[in-house]
Amino acid sequence: MKNSKQILGLFLMTAALMTSCQKDENGDSDISDIIIERATPQDFTDLKASALENLKQNFQVDVDGSGTFTTQKGVEITINGSCLANNGNAVTGMVDVEVIELFDRGTMLVTNKTTMGLSPTGGKELLVTGGEFFIEATQNGQVLQLICPMQVLVPTALTGGDDNGMTLWDGIIGMDCDLETGCDDVTWVEQKRDGQGAGIDIGQGAAGQSLYAAFFSNFGWTNVDRFWSDPRPKTKLWAAVPEGFDNGNCALYLSYNGEAGSLANLDAYDSETGLFSEHTGIIPIGLECHVIFISEDNGNWVYAINPVTIIADGTIVIEESDLSTTTESQLITMINALP
Repeated sequence: MKNSKQILGLFLMTAALMTSCQKDENGDSDISDIIIERATPQDFTDLKASALENLKQNFQVDVDGSGTFTTQKGVEITINGSCLANNGNAVTGMVDVEVIELFDRGTMLVTNKTTMGLSPTGGKELLVTGGEFFIEATQNGQVLQLICPMQVLVPTALTGGDDNGMTLWDGIIGMDCDLETGCDDVTWVEQKRDGQGAGIDIGQGAAGQSLYAAFFSNFGWTNVDRFWSDPRPKTKLWAAVPEGFDNGNCALYLSYNGEAGSLANLDAYDSETGLFSEHTGIIPIGLECHVIFISEDNGNWVYAINPVTIIADGTIVIEESDLSTTTESQLITMINALP
């Protein structure tokens, strides 16, 4: 234990030397030491949970009436009272509805709700989203069940316009996670109807705006999505992070240039090598993207955003000197500003 402490102390001293010699606006050296503390898994989990909590919207609807409400982004949701049950009992009157809606890479990242879908071969591949949604209804604190679909109308302009390839996907939290805490990632599984993906119609709203018109059959996480595709040869990708970080207290993401409605993650971790990777070698060679590292330090977000061009069997290295801290809102802004 004594030797471990000595090694950790030497590492922290080295990290301080690497990060303390920064320049101020006048070009003078800043002599203050900046050391990124290593988060506990619980602290990192709590930070992401706080980001998710900040995005929750709460509504009250009378399911004896229209049962229709509109979210902050302009999504119209209609819940028919006859489609609700409380442990088999009919529901009437006022119902509380909680909604989370995600359309951009920044909010996907801070909540760890990426766009990775289960492929027909059992791997995970990148999706292009028309909107990720969490919807839950309660009455007097009791979670209600949805026994027939609710209608959801999503403006297509929120994700770049009409896309006829979109289908519905169910979100499974912590599908491949073996951590003791922090299993908050989502894997999307395509809904099937008669052996085909659950299709989505494109229509017009009252003001003439284009809408994805869908019927969600479940409460919980649902996504309007399709698989992303690229004809270039594919490769597996690895990433190394600074000492003291692992899959319990940090996460790594890929932001593909030109794909504002997508966010991939490197969620496979080898505890022997300390390397992160994706699952099945699906990254296009020559892809221009940004590798994003995040963690927590004293309630703030630790991050690194590094531009890369993918090469065959490459390993991306996140250095200690790449790390900085920021607030949640600033991090979201930076991620959404990526090409």
